[in-house]
Amino acid sequence: MPAQKTAQTVTAHPPEAGALGIHLRYSLEPGQQDGASLDNPLFALIAALVDGGSIRHAADLLGTSYRYVWDSVRKWESVLGEPLVTWSQGKRARPTQFAHRLLWAERRARTRMQPHIEALRSDLEHVIADARDERQLLLTMSASHDLAVSLLQRHMAEHTDLHLAVTFSGSVDSLRSLNEGQCLIAGFHVPVVTPRTSVFARALKPLLEPNDHTLIACARRTQGLMVRKEDAQRIRTFEDVSALRLRFVNRQAGSGTRMLVDHLRREHSIRAQGFTDHVEQTHVAVGLCVASGVADAGVGIEAAALQFGLHFVPLLEERYFLACLTKNRELPAVRRLREILAGRPWAQILTSLAGYQPDGVPGEMLPIDATLPWWRNPPARRK
Repeated sequence: MPAQKTAQTVTAHPPEAGALGIHLRYSLEPGQQDGASLDNPLFALIAALVDGGSIRHAADLLGTSYRYVWDSVRKWESVLGEPLVTWSQGKRARPTQFAHRLLWAERRARTRMQPHIEALRSDLEHVIADARDERQLLLTMSASHDLAVSLLQRHMAEHTDLHLAVTFSGSVDSLRSLNEGQCLIAGFHVPVVTPRTSVFARALKPLLEPNDHTLIACARRTQGLMVRKEDAQRIRTFEDVSALRLRFVNRQAGSGTRMLVDHLRREHSIRAQGFTDHVEQTHVAVGLCVASGVADAGVGIEAAALQFGLHFVPLLEERYFLACLTKNRELPAVRRLREILAGRPWAQILTSLAGYQPDGVPGEMLPIDATLPWWRNPPARRK
C-alpha cells in the first residue's frame, strides 16, 4: 500500500521583476457598491477559498464549477509565483498562509483608502447626475469620518435633488477647510460632557466664532474600545490598554477620535508611550486592524466594531455637529440639507446603525456659545 502523500502545493515560478502592475478600472452597472468595495477576481477567489475552506465550497460561494475554481487557482498561482492552496491525499485543498496574508493585506489597504474611494464614486455620480439635470444642488462637505455621513450621502444621491460631495478628514482639518472657503459644511464631534480645559476646547475653540459660525444638529453616537471577542473578559476598561501593554491602533493627529484618546489618557494619567506607534485614518480601518490581529485594541464607533464581529466596550457619548459660516446659512443647498436632516429617513438611518441616535431636532440651527459650554469659559490657567 503506497504511503500517504504529505501536504503538497502547486509549483509556481515567480514572474519576472516588474511584470506585475496594479491597474484600476471602474464600470457603470446597476446597483450600488458599499464602502471600500472594489471588484477583483483574484481577491474574490481568495475570499471564497478562505470563507469556504475548500475548492468545492469556494465554487458554491462563487456560483461557478469546481473545474473553473481549480483552473483559476492554477492561473493565479502562476501569475503570483506563490501557492494559494495546499492539499494532501484524501483531504480537501485548503488556502495557504500566503493566501490568508494576501487577503487581509488587500482588505486593510482598501479600508485605509475607503474615504477616497467613496469620494471618487460620489464625484463620478455627480458628473452623471449633473449631465442629466443641471438644476441639481451641490453641497461640499469636509467631515470627520463617520459611517452615518456616508449613508446620508448615499440617501441624498438616490432620493433627493441635493448631491453631497464629502471629503473625510479630521475634525480640526475639516473646520480649517470651512474657514478657508474650501467647503460649505464641516463635520466634527465632541463628547456630550466636555471640561472647559479639555483637549477638544484647546483644539477647536480657536476655529469657531459665535458671530461667524452656526452649528447644525446632526447625530449622537457612542465611542468605545474595539477588541476581539476572545479578549472581552480581560479588556474591560480603557486603563486595561496600558496595564496589559496591548498593541493599540490610534487615529491620526487632528481627528476627533485622536483627541478623545488623548483626553482619556490624561483623565486616567496614562503616558503616551505605545499610543502613537500605529495610526489609521478611519473607524473601519481601526476595526479591521483589530479583527486581523495586527492590533489588540482601538477606539471607534460601535457600528464599525460590529462590522468586523468585534466586542465593543462603550466609553462615552458624542455629539456629531455640522458647522457652516453664518453668512452661508441661507444658501439653497444648506437649507435643503437642513430639510433632509429633519426628515424621517434620516432618523431611520441613524436608528438602523448601532450606537447612533438623532441629536435633539436634526437640522436645527444652534448657537455655538449656548451649545458648547467650554466655548463660553476661558481656559483655566495651569499652575
